Amino acid sequence: MDGSAAPTASASTGSAASTGAVKSADRTIELLELLAGYSEPLTLSEIHRELAYPKSSLFVLLRTLVARGWVETDRRGTGYSIGVRALLVGTSYLDRDPVIRAATRVLEELRTEVNETVHLARLDGADVVYLASRESAHHLRLTSRVGRRVPAYATALGKALLSGRTDAEVDALLPAKLEPLTPQTVTDRDALFAELALVRERGYATERGQNTPGLGCFAVALEYRLPPIDAISCSVPYARLDDPGHAGQTLDAVRRHAGQLSFLLRP
Repeated sequence: MDGSAAPTASASTGSAASTGAVKSADRTIELLELLAGYSEPLTLSEIHRELAYPKSSLFVLLRTLVARGWVETDRRGTGYSIGVRALLVGTSYLDRDPVIRAATRVLEELRTEVNETVHLARLDGADVVYLASRESAHHLRLTSRVGRRVPAYATALGKALLSGRTDAEVDALLPAKLEPLTPQTVTDRDALFAELALVRERGYATERGQNTPGLGCFAVALEYRLPPIDAISCSVPYARLDDPGHAGQTLDAVRRHAGQLSFLLRP
């Protein structure tokens, strides 16, 4: 016992009701976010292990979400994955976002000019989330999924956006340990801060193999608001990245189109 006074029955009931409603919504969101992070269905036991909710209430929650179309089951009915309702909500977000609408033509023009895969992404906490992509026509392409979430410290997109914040703000934003995505990922904070200082000086970010082996990237933040939350980038395989002429042309194109899009988006 902690020695504190017990609440009255009415206060306890009201508090429980209020807390229960918040807890239920919170658990629903956590469950959906967990399922969204996996490409394969998760079993009830696997979900229970990840979230530590009581199995009985977790099962009821899953049944409710399945009935509403937010969660789907596999053929055996034992595996759970994100449902089509989540896609509909996500699509409505993409349809209404003014930045995505404005970026559509600019991304098309950028992709046509350099014939490489281009992206629009947004900073969300310590990650960047891909909002739009246009694929290169080359045979060797990067398949990019809208909605993909990647640690900001491991991408040129993320570094372009983190550079708009102070080192102290970046330090508070990032997780305590920077997990590598590839052997080239920068996981030392001092090394990352040195990279961000260079990005601030040059006005653009680069990375080589830190996110995806065999690919480099140029990225520029969109400065229609400060600190920036959106950036565009161009991913280039090593074979073409090592061509100084093509690399220079690509970087110049990304910078020009980022400036054009920032101008279009300014209030």
